[in-house]
Amino acid sequence: MSEIKTEFVMEMRLSVAMPLTPIGQSQYGDRRIARVTGGTFEGPKLKGTVHDGGGDWIINRPDGVTQLDVRLTMQTGDGALIYMTYTGLRHGPADVMAKLAAGEAVDPARYYFRTTPYFETASDGAYAWMNKACFVGTGHREPTGPIYRVFQVL
Repeated sequence: MSEIKTEFVMEMRLSVAMPLTPIGQSQYGDRRIARVTGGTFEGPKLKGTVHDGGGDWIINRPDGVTQLDVRLTMQTGDGALIYMTYTGLRHGPADVMAKLAAGEAVDPARYYFRTTPYFETASDGAYAWMNKACFVGTGHREPTGPIYRVFQVL
């Protein structure tokens, strides 16, 4: 069996509108919706901006894990549109998570934050390689929004 290897693709910084829209307690946990108002991304193979209008359908589960379900539109510097979707998990000690929830900056080494992004773009464009690969990401939460480092699984 071969080992999993990755290659850095980009760093993405997202802006999120505050306050989040509370849906409330459901059978799955405490549901909130965050509107992604924009952002930037940059890496060796692509660079651009994130359109306003994306969202994150967040659920705080009873076991203390925050589960993410994000969808957004990216636009590269040369005008290509890329649809990005990812799920993820964020959790850590209760005091650390309380600081994050209060909008405080916390050292990302103090909590777990991982994502599994997928991309969709024109199949004959310069970014079609993104349609054919798996990706993983690490994240950390700043008061203005999350920052991700995304890697292609080779």
